[in-house]
Amino acid sequence: MSAFRHLIVLPLLFLCLAARAETTPQSRLKTFLDSARTLQAEFTQVQLDESGRPKQESRGSFYLQRPGKFRWDYAKPYHQEIVSAGGKVWFYDVDLEQVTAKKLGQAVGSTPALLLSGEMALEDNFTIEDQGADEGMFWIKLVPKSEEGGFRYVLIGLDGDKLAGMELSDNFGQLTRIYFSHLRTGIALDPKLFQFSPPPGVDVFEDK
Repeated sequence: MSAFRHLIVLPLLFLCLAARAETTPQSRLKTFLDSARTLQAEFTQVQLDESGRPKQESRGSFYLQRPGKFRWDYAKPYHQEIVSAGGKVWFYDVDLEQVTAKKLGQAVGSTPALLLSGEMALEDNFTIEDQGADEGMFWIKLVPKSEEGGFRYVLIGLDGDKLAGMELSDNFGQLTRIYFSHLRTGIALDPKLFQFSPPPGVDVFEDK
């Protein structure tokens, strides 16, 4: 190779290495969140027991509008609505006619979607770790810095620049895996999706 070609190739090599070094878990996650100001997707959620066996499967729809708004609707096998509104996360179990409201910081263990909403400073509250690639997805691990979060870790899986999956491990050794499909970003969402008032006649349990 001529000296002239060395002069061209070496700077390009250094640029590639520098770009790779700057691709941290935080930057990958930030790139996704910045590009997904709004999001709509279908999801399948699978709960596994301590032995890793599927215990329950549910399906529904997920809506996100950053900053601070999300809606997580379970359609099967039971109907439940989870809505971030008014500085709290509301859990409405339609079959039980019961509503539970939790403060934002106490709700992550029940709905990991809160991590994507922009309501929490991830770097301040979690240790963010690079888990590398597996089956074509890049995985990022969030470990809570406080023991009061109700869970041990959350994994976020990205397929390129799109959200593909999540996994939550709680303090009882159970795993919850979530798979996303039919995902769309940058779309207009109805503001009513992110509004919630307890229906008349239901029991309401609210953190003060």
